[in-house]
Amino acid sequence: MSQLGKRYRCEECGTEMLCTKAGEEDLSCCDKEMQLQEPKPLPSSD
Repeated sequence: MSQLGKRYRCEECGTEMLCTKAGEEDLSCCDKEMQLQEPKPLPSSD
């Protein structure tokens, strides 16, 4: 299931997709399911 506003990445070719409409289908590229990217951590402001 794809989630609105989430970014997905193909581990095979590096293609990235930003989901603009949620759906029941899983995103796929290169005949493999795309992986949900985790947000990058912000640097500490100590």
